[in-house]
Amino acid sequence: MHLRTASLLAAAGASLTGAESHHARQATAPTGTEAWAAAHSKAAAALSKLSQNDKVNIVTGVGWDKGPCVGNTARINAINYPQLCLQDGPLGIRFGTGVNAFTPGIQAGSTWDVELIRQRGQYIAAEAKGCGVHVLLGPAPGALGKIPNAGRNWEGFGADPYLQGVAAAVTIEAIQSQGVQAAVKHYIANEQERNRETMSSNVDDRTLHELYLWPFADSVHANVASVMCSYNKVNGTWACENDKIMNGILKTELGFPGYVVSDWNAQHSTNAAAINGLDMTMPGSDFNGRNVLWGSALNQAVSSNQVPKARLDDMVKRILAAWYLLKQDSSYPGINLKANVQSNHKENIRAVARDGIVLLKNSGILPLSKPKKIALIGSAAVVNPKGRNACVDRGCNDGALGMGWGSGTVEYPYFVAPYDAINERARSDGTTVSLQSSDSTSGVSNVVSGADVAIVIITANSGEGYITVQGAAGDRQNLDPWHNGNQLVQAVAQASQNVIVVVHSTGPIVLETIQALPNVKAIVWAGLPSQENGNALVDILYGVVSPNGKLPYTIGKSQSDYGTSVVTGNDDFREGLYVDYRHFDSKNIAPRYEFGFGLSYTNFTYSDITIDSTAKSGAATGKTIPGGREDLFEAIATVTASITNSGGVEGAEVAQLYISLPSSAPAAPPKQLRGFDKIKLKPGAKGTVTFNLRRKDLSYWDVRVQNWVVPAGSFGVSVGASSRDIRLTGTIAAA
Repeated sequence: MHLRTASLLAAAGASLTGAESHHARQATAPTGTEAWAAAHSKAAAALSKLSQNDKVNIVTGVGWDKGPCVGNTARINAINYPQLCLQDGPLGIRFGTGVNAFTPGIQAGSTWDVELIRQRGQYIAAEAKGCGVHVLLGPAPGALGKIPNAGRNWEGFGADPYLQGVAAAVTIEAIQSQGVQAAVKHYIANEQERNRETMSSNVDDRTLHELYLWPFADSVHANVASVMCSYNKVNGTWACENDKIMNGILKTELGFPGYVVSDWNAQHSTNAAAINGLDMTMPGSDFNGRNVLWGSALNQAVSSNQVPKARLDDMVKRILAAWYLLKQDSSYPGINLKANVQSNHKENIRAVARDGIVLLKNSGILPLSKPKKIALIGSAAVVNPKGRNACVDRGCNDGALGMGWGSGTVEYPYFVAPYDAINERARSDGTTVSLQSSDSTSGVSNVVSGADVAIVIITANSGEGYITVQGAAGDRQNLDPWHNGNQLVQAVAQASQNVIVVVHSTGPIVLETIQALPNVKAIVWAGLPSQENGNALVDILYGVVSPNGKLPYTIGKSQSDYGTSVVTGNDDFREGLYVDYRHFDSKNIAPRYEFGFGLSYTNFTYSDITIDSTAKSGAATGKTIPGGREDLFEAIATVTASITNSGGVEGAEVAQLYISLPSSAPAAPPKQLRGFDKIKLKPGAKGTVTFNLRRKDLSYWDVRVQNWVVPAGSFGVSVGASSRDIRLTGTIAAA
């Protein structure tokens, strides 16, 4: 047995205590460390009632497609433990028939609105519980988005670990407040779809901690019940049997008291997976119902002492502790994926879809005010002619776009396309709408003729690698719009002097061709708005709400500007810490639209920065609680600033705080996001934004001492409207 495994087993029943986080953006979930300790005690008591066969059944899925959910374990009568239901996913209940299709994570991230993100999590969980789902497979901050065209970036919250960490933690707290277990995924460094089941992600220790582990640490601190290990290898060893990342980092360094579940068929061994930290295998077989690596094989391995009995007990205790933690042993609904659980949740979907829209360009054409005629052009203006759910797991790019494709999708209960909502608004305004629901450039002039404004809708799509759409096997082939979108916009711009381009995309596209057209007066980055697509768009186009979304990634001028790409073999992560805006800043590359950018119909003035700090240099010394050392989560500095709405309409601003490390620290990106606050203000009103900085927010990972360290010296503090629109500056001194 590995020494680390032995120490984990010895500590498995130990009391878990610790102070709650003071971090304003990540208030501790209703279930704290004391609740984990109580749950582990219940699990330990239940263990004595279980046979070895019972224990093996708790940790082993029943097999692919052999239960009502995408993942299932057997019922254990001895402790009244139900058939556990694990179900996709991060934006709602896959295969549900009476559920909503919530906005994808990337749209939630682009709102930068903690309370909207929290409500989104609560509503998703309410639907999950209503369907009897015990474990919701999400959120998905495991794809940081270092590669701009990677297939599943849209399931996460953005190309920054701090933004991902805040959104993931808030989502987990919200999900688990409803009594549903969250399973944060995919752990770890799963940054592309190509060869994801064979490749090794080779990541240095500092980069792993400061970028890819960061949102998982925040998730563990939010008391997440489960962590899903990924398909890829990490530094040469399969993630789901990797002692270093599961036992060493997740369970020891981060003090994770829950259980690790495999991604579906991501397990590669019986003994190594068990000893090195896997707690539950899903779905229990391969996708042909064969190759069962646990079940009877694990039973035999335990009986022959190849896997210690104490390790099997540890697996079971972790799984049962999560079940007790969320009080799922008390009156939990039965499994029914056909339950009607939609309630009023579409209100959140519309709000997130709307407030996640980013206005990139506006030469005075927006908001619209009762134009006499609108021309609407593009196949994405209407619902897929074959039906809104015609493509399995949304695996196509026909018609209006609301989400990417893959296992993290949901059936649309309805779909409001741009044409539906614009036409409805036009009728009330007395506006005529001419429509071309194709991407053909011929005949555009006829549709546009006589129109006051021409709206062109273009898309770019991506998803999970088991589906190929238009040559894209998950990852996008490039950063161009699909369906000849550039040529379509050019054709419309030749026929109209007032063109609005609406972009629905899973991630950045290169806009240079479109930017060069003087008749393109506005660019509306509408992201992935799900079922409320058109309604959210109308809210912004007509100024019902002033645009207030901000980019959760950088839009570069060329794909090569990012410095990363999908690789064929192993990925050595040579870019290190320099991902997205960190790379653009360090190389002094001018983006087209920077991380955090977004226009409004009003203006905001920044003033009166104040900084209060008790920061002292040195390594973290606190005891380990879920998420890491306790003192990492203590607030050691507070920055405030005043924001005034100096324009003429009500609006909301996302103020962002970036930190620059002192010269005493090892080489680091010029600035790193370490706070944000969204404030809504009426015209002329003034308010205060507050950023509470934790010890971890001012630390770097010291590979020599294997700890987070606050460096000595002067930190640069930048507060602004984006990563490059800095309005206020100051310093924090750490002696």
